[in-house]
Amino acid sequence: MSLRFLPVSPRALLVELPDLERVLALHQALTRDPVAGLAETIPAARTLMIRTLPGHPADGALAAAVAARLPEDGSARLTPTGPPIEIPLRYDGEDLPGVAALMGLSTTEVIAAHQDTVWQVGFCGFAPGFAYMTCADPRFDLPRHPSPRTRIPTGSVALAARFCGIYPQDTPGGWQLIGTTPVPMWDMRRAPPALLAPGMRVRFVAHRAGLRPSARLPEARQPEPAPAPQTPALTIRATAFPLLFQDEGRAGQASQGISGSGALDLGALRRANRAVGNPSGAAALEVTLGPLWLRAERAVTLALSGAAGRIEILAPQGPLSAPPGQAFALDPGEELLVHPPERGMRSYLALRGGFRVARVLGSAARDTLAMIGPDPLGAGAGLVAGELATLATSDPGPGPLLPRPGDLVELPVTLGPRADWLAPDQIERFLATEWRVSPQSSRVGIRLSADRPLTLARKDELPSEATEAGAVQLPHSGQPVLFLADHPLTGGYPVIATLLPRALDLAGQIPPGARIRFTAERVFAPIQPTGGPA
Repeated sequence: MSLRFLPVSPRALLVELPDLERVLALHQALTRDPVAGLAETIPAARTLMIRTLPGHPADGALAAAVAARLPEDGSARLTPTGPPIEIPLRYDGEDLPGVAALMGLSTTEVIAAHQDTVWQVGFCGFAPGFAYMTCADPRFDLPRHPSPRTRIPTGSVALAARFCGIYPQDTPGGWQLIGTTPVPMWDMRRAPPALLAPGMRVRFVAHRAGLRPSARLPEARQPEPAPAPQTPALTIRATAFPLLFQDEGRAGQASQGISGSGALDLGALRRANRAVGNPSGAAALEVTLGPLWLRAERAVTLALSGAAGRIEILAPQGPLSAPPGQAFALDPGEELLVHPPERGMRSYLALRGGFRVARVLGSAARDTLAMIGPDPLGAGAGLVAGELATLATSDPGPGPLLPRPGDLVELPVTLGPRADWLAPDQIERFLATEWRVSPQSSRVGIRLSADRPLTLARKDELPSEATEAGAVQLPHSGQPVLFLADHPLTGGYPVIATLLPRALDLAGQIPPGARIRFTAERVFAPIQPTGGPA
């Protein structure tokens, strides 16, 4: 059987297989008998992304070990978990007429075909609760939009590449919208939170009052009692943008459609925590730009690292300057004013002893795409101190020089996994172009633009596959998107390059108006299996 191993990053590669059945066969084999150093596998339509542990490179030796795990017949079948779930659907999607034209049917015939089909969940990804449901009807092999929409509403039912999916919350996306359902796909009050899982089957019915529970569904958990009110250590007086709790993120949740999330500048988060004596990965406040105005309700020790430049303490004896990156103290009633930075985008405010903040799925990070984690904070919110064990405060040293609007930033990448979707001259132009950073950027990703967009050599649809933080995805518009920590875990537009991990912190600090030039040490080439299996 033909396998291709495509480079993603120093610790990740993509295994390309002929079809979903063989993807599932390899995924199951690696689950039963993992190769040395395997950290995580993420199945998709025709690929399996493999991430490795530190110290285990994604190289030819890994490829050989993975190839040895594939069963000889290369087959695996999803066992249905019970009778189909019937999900109510209102066929009011704005793309329904276009879908009818693509399928050569009337809208009435499209609706009938969609309801007659039994859809089976093959894998989950893109976002928590998003299930890729496949079918045997080739008429549903539909293209995505040339450029993804910036917002698709929660509950939208959509089609692409013989898959049907239901958007669990408002997200960007490029699938064909045919309708909406009121049934939530992801609900943290359920155990598990996702309604659909691999092997489950679904039928869609004309809009009715609610879900017909024809199969065993997750049961809602009883809500936990509200915690007793806590006296805040700090109160937010004003902030230009909502504040987010961030830590080192959620590792190992990708197979459920949950990205790592976490601080966009992990180095700055860790420096702020070290400055106040916290564990380096403790949750801190991620501050986007500024200004930020806080009041101390009790004596506190703080540190602010990252983009922050001018920091003022408003004390009774007059304003004082606080040193960026180093610990400083506030007495009760004193106020802190963080001015907008001249360089960079994000600062991290650490409190000695940490913040008292709820952890969701093992992390206090706010995932802005999945909407998992503590809610964003605004004016009037109180910040309660935690009880982390602490060490002595220290000076972690200065952080790197961050970019300003107008600066040119060079970011190193691994070309792949889909660099071969560009002709050689287009790869040269991709690397030579100074890409402008659009204001339409967020924790999900940075939208880039140039006067001359890139042109893909292939016009066919790419089946959905996993992506990494730092992936440079190229929609049909030819204007790339650079994914950051809250990126969708799977996507159907080719990823032509992926940032080296050491460049992720810098990417998270690039402001709108700056320019990016990508650099690559090696030309693109598939990974050739070498050595014996491990």
